[in-house]
Amino acid sequence: MKTLTILIPEGQNNLSSVIGPYKFFTKANAFYRNQGKEEVFRVQVAGVAASTNLYGGLFSIHPHTYIKSVKQTDLVIIPALAHENLAEVVAANKEAVEWIRRQYNNGAEVASICTGAFLLAATGLLEGKCCSTHWNAAAKFSEMFPGVNLQTDRLITDEQGIYTNGGAYSFLNLMLYLVEKYYDRATAIFCAKVFQVDIDRNSQSPFTIFNGQKNHADEIVLQAQTYLENHLDARINMDELAGSLAVSRRNFDRRFIKATGNTPVEYQQRVKVEMAKKALETGRKTVNEVMYDAGYTDVKAFRDLFRKITGLSPQEYRGKYNKNAAGLS
Repeated sequence: MKTLTILIPEGQNNLSSVIGPYKFFTKANAFYRNQGKEEVFRVQVAGVAASTNLYGGLFSIHPHTYIKSVKQTDLVIIPALAHENLAEVVAANKEAVEWIRRQYNNGAEVASICTGAFLLAATGLLEGKCCSTHWNAAAKFSEMFPGVNLQTDRLITDEQGIYTNGGAYSFLNLMLYLVEKYYDRATAIFCAKVFQVDIDRNSQSPFTIFNGQKNHADEIVLQAQTYLENHLDARINMDELAGSLAVSRRNFDRRFIKATGNTPVEYQQRVKVEMAKKALETGRKTVNEVMYDAGYTDVKAFRDLFRKITGLSPQEYRGKYNKNAAGLS
């Protein structure tokens, strides 16, 4: 029998991403057992302390064992960390970081949930590899780990025995993915039905909220961002915008990418699509009316851009997120 270890690091403050994996794999074991098969995993929770308080002491976790007592395991699951003070939490977990690295080098596979990717990245094991995490933590992750190929549109990444997933409860899809890998498709389908999880969802793009990427000190870029956001329905010539800010287009693009991670054109597209998403979620305008408000007249171009950023067509997005969508197009 293999061993699955759910890690409880220092500063852990997310209960669902501990309970979720524990319940998924104990349920998968029970399904196997009822079929007369041997359980795949012995599931254990291992921490750096005898107990960990969460949510201001409302809950607590009492791990089965200490990580220093776990010499070898087959699969490590790193739960999500609190979004606040991620750098401090990582810095406080040198013991856990070294333990994860040692387990992987000894043959274990490692999976991180949501912001647990920060702890995984601190091991150096993600360097040069693909990774996902919560879209709301993406900027901080890229700042701390520039050598990792962050892909926040991906719900799950799988590379050389290292798995990561996007944000919040999307970790349930990672659990199904791992159950199918270690057990079989039938067991994954059973777990999907029991826990009522869409088994084949593969993107978190529809859930992303674009927040403007203004956590920088470049005044020229901030002025450009404000102008783009205030002229959503306009056709803006980026050469003219750069000239109005007294910088060359080449320098403008370079500074914009450095500050936001996007080119000016990409930023404008993201802002327009975010406006369109909100209109589709809450309003009663047709898709064409929303498209015109966003400054587009080509239906195909708007639809293709919207799908590229959200993973859904405008009609599909409205159908999912606007409760009054019946009869609108």
